Amino acid sequence: MSLRVYLAKPRGFCAGVVMAIRAVEKAAEELAEEGDLVVYHSIVHNDVVVNRLREQRGVHFVEDLAEIADLERRHKLARTVVFSAHGIPPQVREQVRAMGWGYIDATCPLVTKVHTEARRYAEMGYTVLLIGDSADHQEVKGTYGEAPEHTVLVAVHTHVGRDPRLADPRTVEVPDPDRVVVLTQTTLSVDDTDRTIEILKARFPNLVLPSRDDLCYATKNRQDQVKRIAPHVDLFLVLTSSYSSNGMRLYEIARNMTRAERIDTAADLRPEWFEGVGAVGITSAASTPEDLVQDVLAYLRRLFPDLEVVEEGEWERIRFREPARVAPGVGGV
Repeated sequence: MSLRVYLAKPRGFCAGVVMAIRAVEKAAEELAEEGDLVVYHSIVHNDVVVNRLREQRGVHFVEDLAEIADLERRHKLARTVVFSAHGIPPQVREQVRAMGWGYIDATCPLVTKVHTEARRYAEMGYTVLLIGDSADHQEVKGTYGEAPEHTVLVAVHTHVGRDPRLADPRTVEVPDPDRVVVLTQTTLSVDDTDRTIEILKARFPNLVLPSRDDLCYATKNRQDQVKRIAPHVDLFLVLTSSYSSNGMRLYEIARNMTRAERIDTAADLRPEWFEGVGAVGITSAASTPEDLVQDVLAYLRRLFPDLEVVEEGEWERIRFREPARVAPGVGGV
């Protein structure tokens, strides 16, 4: 029995994830003599990446800066915090400064762009409609924190009702309908976001859209490849942690077009999934390591010795500059 695999390209790590992980690895190495490194929130949304950094580099991850006091009682710490790729509310940066600690801001530059837009439009007196998939997502929390008095969280139209803290785009109210701008979480479904913006445009004819698309290029590229491959396969495997927004959007798109399974690693695979299957698609979230994809291929080669792998498309060539460490007492940006 033979099997053909369509391997999506691009897949896996995007430039922002590469930058953030390298920032943590470099800081952990350079600051090792001072103590262990602390990262605020999961550096990227992938359990394997986080666990490797914890186990191999001695990195500590916290969801609240108050956790650091307890860590200091049990570990020698380097007194530097790395902010995750998803961005932070400005209050977190201020808290770190007040602690007398330094920091490394590994926020993806594309997320930083949205933060800048939120501040700019709020200063101009606009209401910011921020489209997201959950008020608890770190990226949403970070952008909202830039101008909370001027920002209203809005659900993607397909997710209305999932999180009561996100307004329905069909009924959301604003103080001045003529001074409204829409911004988005960078990792949403392209199609769902476009449809949500169309709903908002119908309600607010003078709605302002930023000059450049907020949706991340890597998010769009990976979604486009899933749409291209899905019609040709009987099963689509999506490697992603369940709390990765961009990964779960890939899974939803695949599931809407063919049979799909979400897996964290090859250990989640089941032989019965491949009974009667002639072609399989494989993709991975922007925070999923490539070796996990290769483990899946190795599993399939054991099941199907004549496995055929088709890989088309192009890798992204974008690179982001590594973030600098801001020393204690320095203002930073």
